[in-house]
Amino acid sequence: MANQAYTPAQLDQLSRALLRLHKTLLDGERVAYERVHGRINSNGEFLHLLLGHAWFAWLRELSQSMAQLDELAEAEGVSARDAIADLITSMRTLLTPSEAGEGFGRRYYDALQRDPDVVLAHASVTELLR
Repeated sequence: MANQAYTPAQLDQLSRALLRLHKTLLDGERVAYERVHGRINSNGEFLHLLLGHAWFAWLRELSQSMAQLDELAEAEGVSARDAIADLITSMRTLLTPSEAGEGFGRRYYDALQRDPDVVLAHASVTELLR
């Protein structure tokens, strides 16, 4: 699928796999955050932290890419297909763990090392991004 246009069904499947990965990452980060800072008392408080706390900032790039993919999946035409192809390339790069790197790649590597559920979700997404 790397050099071909994704069908609506493939984009839907990719979107669902990304959602599973994102949720798994969020769950893991919540646990790690609570170990350091104490219990998060409500979903509202958690949402506030997700949107504004530096602890969760690394996940925002993935969140934004997922939102962009969903928007583009609804669009039609050559420009949308080209934008989807560019976004898929960007997502492949983003979802490349980096032991020696910084930012998302490093934090993603750490999440993969500590959580087998992240590994499974990552495998599903990377298979669909091929």
